[in-house]
Amino acid sequence: MRIAFLKIDVVKAFEDLELNKEFGILTRKVYSGDLCPDHAEVMILGDTVDWAENNAADLLIVESAGLCLRCSPYLNQGLGIIVLSSISGIHTPEKMGAMVSLADVAVITKIDLVSQAEREVLIQKIKEVHPNIALMETNALQGNSLNRLYDLIKNSAAIDKSNLFLKGNPPLGTCTICVGKKEIGWQHHFGVIQKLDGPIAEYLYRGE
Repeated sequence: MRIAFLKIDVVKAFEDLELNKEFGILTRKVYSGDLCPDHAEVMILGDTVDWAENNAADLLIVESAGLCLRCSPYLNQGLGIIVLSSISGIHTPEKMGAMVSLADVAVITKIDLVSQAEREVLIQKIKEVHPNIALMETNALQGNSLNRLYDLIKNSAAIDKSNLFLKGNPPLGTCTICVGKKEIGWQHHFGVIQKLDGPIAEYLYRGE
């Protein structure tokens, strides 16, 4: 299988160099800089699919730094895979929003470093966030469950690049902080704002 790999990060990343050197995988790397890595991914995915196709790739893997937990850019096609470490804490799935709730597959790593009870609680937490997600517990040193993951990837349907779109809804909009305003306090900002004494998870709109 000919594999193309794209890495999106903010400042520095080396996975592309390592994969190319060790396995001869075709790689590209993009630094998002001031842009959210997930937003950068949405912008360049069209070009990335064309790049993989033009290089006769059978499989395209895109890895994002994924700093924005609200809007992970899983697509309506292909597989959205999240990698969760067993040692990250049992409440991690509840903190990761769309990265878990919109994923197709959760790969749980380092299962050899936690107790059976901790593993079971973590799995339960993941299922509470996303009841239908495909769960795979793995210890990469021994390769547990990896054949299942390989088969899932190998047997996944080919994408139709003319009909690619985001699986979930993006955030409400670009805020004035995103466009460069440095002042502290909601009084200095416009659009969607939030106050300390406002209702939980209720956003307010302040006119432009």
